[in-house]
Amino acid sequence: MDARAQTSVQQRLAIRLAAWRPDVTGNVLARFGLTGRNAVIAVPSLWLLLFFFIPFIIVLKISFAQTRMGVPPYTPLWDWTSEHFLRLTLNLENYLFLARDSLYFDAFVSSIKVAAISTALCLLIAYPMAYAIARADAKWRNTLLLLVVLPFWTSFLVRVYAWIGLLRNNGLINNALMGLGIIHEPLVMMQTDFAMYVGIVYSYLPFMILPLYSNLEKHDDTLIEASVDLGATPFRAFLQITLPLSVPGIIAGSMLVFIPAVGEFVIPRLLGGANSLMIGRVLWDEFFNNRNWPGASAVAVILLLVLVLPIVIFQRYQTQDAHGGVHR
Repeated sequence: MDARAQTSVQQRLAIRLAAWRPDVTGNVLARFGLTGRNAVIAVPSLWLLLFFFIPFIIVLKISFAQTRMGVPPYTPLWDWTSEHFLRLTLNLENYLFLARDSLYFDAFVSSIKVAAISTALCLLIAYPMAYAIARADAKWRNTLLLLVVLPFWTSFLVRVYAWIGLLRNNGLINNALMGLGIIHEPLVMMQTDFAMYVGIVYSYLPFMILPLYSNLEKHDDTLIEASVDLGATPFRAFLQITLPLSVPGIIAGSMLVFIPAVGEFVIPRLLGGANSLMIGRVLWDEFFNNRNWPGASAVAVILLLVLVLPIVIFQRYQTQDAHGGVHR
């Protein structure tokens, strides 16, 4: 294409762009009763409807059914009587059984404890890393962030199985320690709480680093300079300025780690011991071993209700962080 023809194409494109008016799109949306804002949020709303709300309604419906032999392994929630009336049968026994059986309560408490300890460990490790990345030279930040998310390019199961190779009795860690003469017999690390915490912290650490970095990177450095000019030590300036301003990032990262860690199943199953009682494992046993779908659905509903509070806190602090960390 010569220069004259290319110029002609560019002119026609410029004429079409000049003739396009934004109000045309607005008229099309108005014809369907939509505004621009509603059109933007329609896609994520539809996504949540299809993949969260509808599945939750199905699980909630199953939780009020009764267990039976057959396919599906639960009774229908409603049926038609001989007089052609619709009969609704709600079975509350599943929820009452959860209150009576201490296994489920212990599993909930154990899961919350493991998630809380894992979240605290992630915070202790991630905060210095996020602070260092936020204060690093601008040309190195993207590279450092890439190193943080790099493990996500590998399958989750592969990463967990890699820790099995590191922590087992004849694994890399024990062989290295015995080769250096530090120990004379293998350390028992596999199938312990230690291995479980290592796997959870390693897997969820990026979820803590990224929100913290996003918060710390937006801090105004002149506040630290002003505090130093007024006689504050670097540690005191950190405690009184940096740490309070980073609370929204801490809350956001903690929720991103705590919420999925409560229902974690794979890591406790592969790395944890036989006594590592987690609610995810209870759900698996009820669904696939006992085929008690109504009971498992009731456990899932209760678990969701337990996590509603931290989710609300997470959303609140996300909103505060978006508005500059202003507390309301």
